[in-house]
Amino acid sequence: MARKSVLTFFILAFAFAGLDAQEASMGALGPPPAAPSNVKAPDKPNDTGHGLLVKWDLSRDDGAGLDNVLAYEVWRSDAADGEYTKRGVAVKGTSEYDDTDDSERVNDEPNPDFIVTGKTYYYKVRAMAGGTAYSDFSEPGSGQAVENWYHKGKTPIMIGVIIFWAFVVYFIFKARQGQEFYVRPLAGINAVDDAIGRATEMGRPILFVLGTGTAGDIATIAGFTILSRVAKLTAEYQTPVLVPVNDPVIMAVAQETVRTAYLEAGRPELYKPENISYETAMQFPYVAAVNGIMLREKTATNFYMGIFHAESLILAETGNIAGSIQISGTDQISQLPFFIAATDYTLIGEELYAASAYLSKEPVQVGTLKAQDWAKAVLMAVLLAGAVLISLAIPFLKNLVDVNL
Repeated sequence: MARKSVLTFFILAFAFAGLDAQEASMGALGPPPAAPSNVKAPDKPNDTGHGLLVKWDLSRDDGAGLDNVLAYEVWRSDAADGEYTKRGVAVKGTSEYDDTDDSERVNDEPNPDFIVTGKTYYYKVRAMAGGTAYSDFSEPGSGQAVENWYHKGKTPIMIGVIIFWAFVVYFIFKARQGQEFYVRPLAGINAVDDAIGRATEMGRPILFVLGTGTAGDIATIAGFTILSRVAKLTAEYQTPVLVPVNDPVIMAVAQETVRTAYLEAGRPELYKPENISYETAMQFPYVAAVNGIMLREKTATNFYMGIFHAESLILAETGNIAGSIQISGTDQISQLPFFIAATDYTLIGEELYAASAYLSKEPVQVGTLKAQDWAKAVLMAVLLAGAVLISLAIPFLKNLVDVNL
């Protein structure tokens, strides 16, 4: 009888120990949290129509304990009673999820997650606690993505554009009325007359290189303006100007530019179309052809105006061997050091654009140039004021011009 009592005691002790361990384990896991509620899916503002902002009311257990709610899972479907797929996870205390997917195709295959503008999507949200404890899904909420025609976060940019546009219109209007605007003298442009005069005295031609860009590049267009000025002076001095190009369109524009300049100078009979020649579209064969012209013709003055790449130093060093005065200008930052080191005068960056306005005196160009100067002044004033206000812990101006991309 005593043996049975001892055996029964140990069996009951092990059983109660197992129950205590199970209860302790359940206590650590905790009960499932309450489900979130009031799910909505309004359109995401300031986008192209492929995003929704899923919002919900937090579970009442969010924040009640360390493990009551760890995160929220967001699920999406094309129908209220359809199959839902998981879209993402939001951390505890968060009641919003950005569901954006504007990639219509992935790896040349249709993207199943792509959000179609105007299509209704349904969302459910559930809370996740420690371990594998999940709440029930919320009631579904729906929404449609709409393409927004205006990005409110870019209002400061719009204001800046309006201010700059006002400057442009005002200064062009004043320039057309005959008002003279001060343009800072450029040493490279002031040296043009002397360089052409030297070539005339030596009886040697002038070389004008428009670079290796295209006719639509801004730097090339500025080069055409400078070419017009140079060609007009060479017509007056009866000095040949050679313009080798690497693009048929540039060739056509250059021929018309030089022909018009000779006509304005009253020397149309001196114009020779063969002096504006097409060499080749390939970069280094074109450079070799230009170098050959320098050495054969012994050009007295070389102009490099436009877009240049790796050929900049090759051209400039060959011009030095030929004993030419060289004036360069480009907006290619990586090539400017070579031109500065190897040519006599260099127009740096924006000076190339300013040179075209400086030479042509065209009201549109001069007015635009002055508008840029005033816009830069306003921008510097805003930056200075912003730095002062931030130093004083006043973020007003920073918040005003902050752009939400």
